[in-house]
Amino acid sequence: MAAKTQPSVNKLAMPYVKRLIAEKDTLRVKVHKSKGNATIIDCGIDVPGSLEAGRLLAEVCMGGLGSVELDTTTVGGSTFPAARVSSDHAALSCIGSQAAGWNVKVEGFFALGSGPARAISRAESKLFDKLDYHDKHKEAVLVLETRTIPNPAVCEHVAEACKIDEKDLYLLVAPTASLAGSVQIAARIVETGIHKLKILGYDFRKVLSGIGLCPIVPVARKDMRAMGITNDAILMMGETFLFIQSTEDDGLADLVQQVPSSTSSDYGKPFHKIFKDAKGDFYKIDKLLFAPAHITVNDMRTGLFHTAGQLDPKLFHEALKTTLK
Repeated sequence: MAAKTQPSVNKLAMPYVKRLIAEKDTLRVKVHKSKGNATIIDCGIDVPGSLEAGRLLAEVCMGGLGSVELDTTTVGGSTFPAARVSSDHAALSCIGSQAAGWNVKVEGFFALGSGPARAISRAESKLFDKLDYHDKHKEAVLVLETRTIPNPAVCEHVAEACKIDEKDLYLLVAPTASLAGSVQIAARIVETGIHKLKILGYDFRKVLSGIGLCPIVPVARKDMRAMGITNDAILMMGETFLFIQSTEDDGLADLVQQVPSSTSSDYGKPFHKIFKDAKGDFYKIDKLLFAPAHITVNDMRTGLFHTAGQLDPKLFHEALKTTLK
């Protein structure tokens, strides 16, 4: 599909951003203005944040092309809150917007950037060339997973990368260990399934629609612990269903069997332990680990569906006890 016929993910995300601003007190978020008049919305650093703020944050991440609903799910006899996610523009929404693909590193500040502004800056040029997509909206929205309010240099850097006036920049921030952080990470359940197919070499643009369910974990005391348990929820209890329009016999049936997290050599223990064993180096962790526990794919060309993996409530409860102790 040509870029000119595709929707603007930044334009579609703006109503959610405006709601966060308008209902800041109800949603327990705080709005700042940078020196250059960029808008910074704190969803959990100096404020408690909320489940609804996290839901809106997740929908912003998806560029307004996905729906995130708060639900519940049963995990080994216990009831957990859950994020139920769907998108009918899965490749663009999940990979072209939601994925944390922009490394924002400026004057001692570092965070992974998610959300619509990635499609304006095109810092990941090869990805957006493959998607044949370039958003040219006048406003840019970026989500940063951080415990530090972005300084003026960060705002200036992002605005310059997007070639917009700083007053038209919106930065949404939340730490991993926060209500909003727990929700927005759980809401990546469809993204992780598509990303794993991409890592395995499949043309992710063939994924048309997706739906997924993932537990929203308790808020940990520290961000490192939160990073562990939020990943565990996806790896051990996350479920994804993808609708794919294949164009040929591309080995999809066999490829799906390689998608679940349990196919990784690193699977089998809480993520914070895996990270510790890797001495805090993500690059030492098997990249094939990052995937849902269970996946089903409907090949719309053949009418067949393929399923792989299984939920692991026993390991998840073990992870909860060891990570949140």
